Amino acid sequence: MSDSILQIKNLTVEFSTRRGALKAVDNLSFSIASGEVLGIVGESGSGKSVTSLAIMGLLPNNSKVTAEKINFNGNNLLNLSETDKQKLRGGDMAMIFQDPMTSLNPSYTVGFQIVEALKIHQGGSKKHLHDRAVELLSHVGIPDPQVRIKSYPHQLSGGMSQRVMIAMAIACKPKLLILDEPTTALDVTIQNQILRLLFELKKETNMAMLLITHDIAVVAENSDRILVMYAGQCVEYGNTGEVIEEPTHPYSEGLLASLPSNYEGGAFLEELPTIKGVVPDLSNRPEGCQLNPRCPYVEPRCLQAEPKTVRSSNRLSKCIKPLGNVF
Repeated sequence: MSDSILQIKNLTVEFSTRRGALKAVDNLSFSIASGEVLGIVGESGSGKSVTSLAIMGLLPNNSKVTAEKINFNGNNLLNLSETDKQKLRGGDMAMIFQDPMTSLNPSYTVGFQIVEALKIHQGGSKKHLHDRAVELLSHVGIPDPQVRIKSYPHQLSGGMSQRVMIAMAIACKPKLLILDEPTTALDVTIQNQILRLLFELKKETNMAMLLITHDIAVVAENSDRILVMYAGQCVEYGNTGEVIEEPTHPYSEGLLASLPSNYEGGAFLEELPTIKGVVPDLSNRPEGCQLNPRCPYVEPRCLQAEPKTVRSSNRLSKCIKPLGNVF
């Protein structure tokens, strides 16, 4: 996309471990435009969170990040100093993590933590920063913000804590907001409230959003495009409606079939449909297609060589024999 605010090309992330090199992300490419929501889905261990942390520059020291391109808003993130990365984080680029209780510092009030983020990136008088923090808490739906600004994280519910994290993330009006499983720890009612709030904020500011989740139903309802990851690789990529309507990769098909709403067995289920097996050990990958131990359509050639990515219009599928009539 010519108007992409984030462009990733051939991103690979490896970790040095006692068992050898572990490739958590393998040659991943995608882009996001301003005002667009890209959803990344896949099981735990598929490389979703590692991808987001690589973009933010928050991976541990035993990681090695390589890419042909990681461009954000005209900046090549691979060439930035740590000081410049810190200026971007929390400013033009922000992230909401899945567990607010461990993301907030328990030793400081939520007001102090919001004010610190504002002070670093925007500055201003003490009164201005305090008033802005109160305004942000009110904006994300926290009642009595003048009182809650003095609260410590342990005094808030999970839903309240996540709203505080959202307030901190949007404080400096980021151009890109990364959401890593933003509602996993919340009940369904609070989950819906948080998602509704996030997408209202997106409309107000036209920020781009990278929505990472294992729940393909959340992405189906809230994203413009979808990227399906398996074993660190992109196995399917395209417009959300098209992928949901006609998945071309067996893994995408399996994720969709596993949704309870897509099961025709009625209310009395003995067993929900699942994708048999588990994500492969990334330090001891299978030969050929990474899905072959679990794929219902596996053929002998799937065991021999890794499939090439097939392209058609706005769709990608990493399968030797894509499903449906797209390709």
